[in-house]
Amino acid sequence: MKNLGQMMKQAQQMQARMSEMQEEMEALEVEGTAGGALVSVRLSGKREVRSVSIDPSLIDPSDPEMLEDLIKAAFNDANGQIAAIKADRVAEMTGGLPLPPGFKLPF
Repeated sequence: MKNLGQMMKQAQQMQARMSEMQEEMEALEVEGTAGGALVSVRLSGKREVRSVSIDPSLIDPSDPEMLEDLIKAAFNDANGQIAAIKADRVAEMTGGLPLPPGFKLPF
């Protein structure tokens, strides 16, 4: 029964660390850019768009596809940064052990 008590204690510690990490991720903001930083998208750690900035020189009514592609690229850049930060923090929290397949964090 000693092992069960120790496992419960470790589970509680892991839960506390996960809550802390979730709060840190929610407070995080990253900026993704595209087109030589002429388009930027700021995302929260929860992947909510905070702002979009477009250099006026890119606004060409005859070529909306280019601007659409740059916005998507900037969003994907920011989203990738968040995923990398999250993976690093999970690795720190789990001591580098991979999470079980299908295990989802709450964000």
